Amino acid sequence: MKMGLVWFGNDLRCTDQQMLWRAAQEVDQLICLYCDEPEHTRPSRYATQGMSDNRRQFLYQGLDSLAQQLDSLGHPLFVSQLDAINSLTLLLNELPISHIYMNHRAGWNEQESLRHLTSQFSDVRFHIDHGQSLFEAWRLPFNITELPDTFSKFRRQITSLNITEPLPSILQLPLPVHCSLTQIQAWQIRPVTTESLFTGGEKAAQQQLKYYFNSNLPRHYKQVRNALAGWENSTKFSAWLAQGSLSPKQVIAALTKYEAEQGANESTDWIYFELLWREYFHWYATCHGRALFTVNGLTATAHHLSFYPERFRKWCRGNTPYPLVNACMKQLNQTGYMSNRGRQIAASCLIYELGIDWRYGAAYFEEQLIDYDVGSNWGNWQYIAGVGADPRGGRHFDLEKQTQLYDPNHAFIDQWQGADFDPQLDSVDAADWPVYPHS
Repeated sequence: MKMGLVWFGNDLRCTDQQMLWRAAQEVDQLICLYCDEPEHTRPSRYATQGMSDNRRQFLYQGLDSLAQQLDSLGHPLFVSQLDAINSLTLLLNELPISHIYMNHRAGWNEQESLRHLTSQFSDVRFHIDHGQSLFEAWRLPFNITELPDTFSKFRRQITSLNITEPLPSILQLPLPVHCSLTQIQAWQIRPVTTESLFTGGEKAAQQQLKYYFNSNLPRHYKQVRNALAGWENSTKFSAWLAQGSLSPKQVIAALTKYEAEQGANESTDWIYFELLWREYFHWYATCHGRALFTVNGLTATAHHLSFYPERFRKWCRGNTPYPLVNACMKQLNQTGYMSNRGRQIAASCLIYELGIDWRYGAAYFEEQLIDYDVGSNWGNWQYIAGVGADPRGGRHFDLEKQTQLYDPNHAFIDQWQGADFDPQLDSVDAADWPVYPHS
């Protein structure tokens, strides 16, 4: 009797899951595991406090949905409160597990955990699929270590690659393995107690996918994609893609079907273009590893940015001298979401107006965003800071011009009370000496 373990991460779904199909063919018994990493609840070195309430609620909804799907297949979902290394070590020492199935994860910590486990348990077969990307690593026309240094070069090289069809839901899994360890328990599905802008899980993801492509919205995507607010002004797929309750191949399949039935145009091309950006940052994080989190990023030039605690707190709370930025940050804090244009504006302000190390902003977005994705988040912050994949050396936005372009009547600012702020940015200087307002 061969025993396997499916190690879920940011792939909380049963549809389009090669790792589930592989497990069903290769082992007789199976345990399904998710590790709720303790680091998600701990303060970070960047003055952030771990996963926000919005992000955690979205995660728990995703786990609820996955647990329901697995239950229909006769399997419990086990969730560990230990980190991945300790969780897997405990199970591999306790149970005769010979196969582990998982999807490739782009994050440095996740890659380090996998390297540790494969080294420690050389007798266990680790099967790595690619359920969070459009392409498998071996299909790319270059080695990951030779990833093109700009998105444009990447796009030109992969445009001719075919994207395979998503897999259907698995209908049967091997016999379940029951776990009775104190630190690893079967997930208990919780009743819905609060409403939120987004609902996590595969069911909600499929509902949004169907709603969007059954409408005329894809035809006008490019014209409205920079709007600061409005549910219908972007696809809103990013949260479910980040959680893995929706796969990028499923979006491509729905987009292809829409274009076949309704016709392609510049807007539908742009949806594909955005998915390629996400793909690029997936491999960007894989390729550059720890450099994704260093202040100089991929550049050889030293960037001497500072950290002003008071300014950072005001930026986080939406209490800066910049109303549009304040509105964006208050929207983020309340909903767990911010438009792509808002993210660029807020990032530019933190770096260039407030003079703060870009990594503090990236860490705060990691704490708050329900669609947090390690490659897209940290890669885009590097892009704005000029230490990443941008050949033009960063993006410094004129905040007044951005307001005129995207909120000329201040409707968004008024909605989120962006004009309510303390007019004095600093009450202390960098050395914590008092700064007195000008008389």
